[in-house]
Amino acid sequence: MHYDQSWMGYGIVGGLEAGAISAVAGFLLYALFNWIGNRNDWGHGLRTGWSSLLAFVLTASGDLWDMVYFNYGRVESIQFLKAKLAEVHDFDGVGTRVFFEFLGVAVGVFLARVLLRKHKDAQG
Repeated sequence: MHYDQSWMGYGIVGGLEAGAISAVAGFLLYALFNWIGNRNDWGHGLRTGWSSLLAFVLTASGDLWDMVYFNYGRVESIQFLKAKLAEVHDFDGVGTRVFFEFLGVAVGVFLARVLLRKHKDAQG
């Protein structure tokens, strides 16, 4: 799903910004699934898996789709290609953004799992 990336930087700066968004999404989604899992007796794997998958879909799927489409999609004309490229923010940095989005989701979910587990252990 594409979100508005017009405010983002280019290159590594845009990748770090996209990664930060993904980390926050992963953290919040794990916290949500942890809350749901505590009420329904879910294991940590289920919580981690669903929060990671949903964070990937929400934050990285648009850039990942652009990467796949421009590498394997059939482009019928140069005008069509120019129109599709004009829709993509920082086409040269799509791979960097996808990498940092995946890394951000992993870091966000990991931090949430560590922090919420310590919080649960401190309660008793």
